[in-house]
Amino acid sequence: MAAGDAIAEHVVTFGRVLREAGLEIGPGRLTDAMRALEAVDLARRDDVYFALRQTLVSRREELALFDRAFDAWFLRAPVFPPVREPSEPLLRVVEGAEGAPEDGDDDEPADDVLELGASGRELLRDKDFAELGDDELVRLRELIGRIARTRPLRRSRRTRRDPLGESLDVRGMIRRSLRTGGDPVDRPLRARKEVPRRLVLLCDVSGSMDSYARALLLFLHAAVGAGRGVEAFAFGTRLSRLTPDLATRDPMTALARCTEEVVDWGSGTRIGASLREFNEAYGRRGLSRGAIVVIVSDGWEREDPALVGREMARLARAAYAVIWVNPLKGNPDYQPLAGGMRAALPFVDRFLAGHNLRSLEELATVLAGIERRHAA
Repeated sequence: MAAGDAIAEHVVTFGRVLREAGLEIGPGRLTDAMRALEAVDLARRDDVYFALRQTLVSRREELALFDRAFDAWFLRAPVFPPVREPSEPLLRVVEGAEGAPEDGDDDEPADDVLELGASGRELLRDKDFAELGDDELVRLRELIGRIARTRPLRRSRRTRRDPLGESLDVRGMIRRSLRTGGDPVDRPLRARKEVPRRLVLLCDVSGSMDSYARALLLFLHAAVGAGRGVEAFAFGTRLSRLTPDLATRDPMTALARCTEEVVDWGSGTRIGASLREFNEAYGRRGLSRGAIVVIVSDGWEREDPALVGREMARLARAAYAVIWVNPLKGNPDYQPLAGGMRAALPFVDRFLAGHNLRSLEELATVLAGIERRHAA
């Protein structure tokens, strides 16, 4: 193996380690890290450390996690788990368990100690959505909401003042030159703004997806609430636009409203016909042009799979990227044998699982890392 390939493999694997530790590491950051390593002396530990930290860390609270991962991966140093002081609510619950409560309130649930010990949420990250109860779904709302706030970005035609920009701010230079008698001493720069790219979400609510639809609609609700430029649709035997129904703060209210509005909820699946309706009714308005389209479905088509292939081809020509999320892919033995899924795959840029919270985190990472068209 060449030296460059070995370094790339180390950096990619180190990125996975950081992602497991909670950092948002996408393909773009890994590319920046490789470029930074090309500009430093790899024999110097400090150069490698600061090159990776500068490109892979974006928040102050991530520094400690990065340092622990760097020591463990590159220096092979023993890393011990951090010592966490018990929070005040945890102490209060434990004291109440040892003796009688002082205020006479014995309505505290017995499993609060486990939940406050930070193990409950971690277990829910890997639990299949189909196995979630109503209480667990409520506990996941906040976590799903945080994940869905991740938006893909694009470079706008508008510019802003930036000391590292690539173009000269002529108007600003002329205005500042008035202070120096007309000499352009100060030459400000401008750079193009980064704004959220349009995001289109199409969720299958047919009978075969019923066990996953509730959790995935919570993801759609949070994405619609993240800002402008997000459109959400549901389809079973026909297409239904959900964006107005999801434009409410309470996700459970939005979920109930969607189940009332979608008359074909839990019915059959007509993926091809639904995609054709989307392309003809909304694609012609430019809704999918330059957008990232996320389709959430198990790929079971009741009608002709060839129609799915034709409509997916139309969609891929207009979209910036097409991502297909299939909850069944979470099974290690899954094979895309369904007719609709086989017909759609040639036009899909990324094929992801969507069966638990961890898979939605992977989806958010993919969305944040798309930098070129059809390069998800």
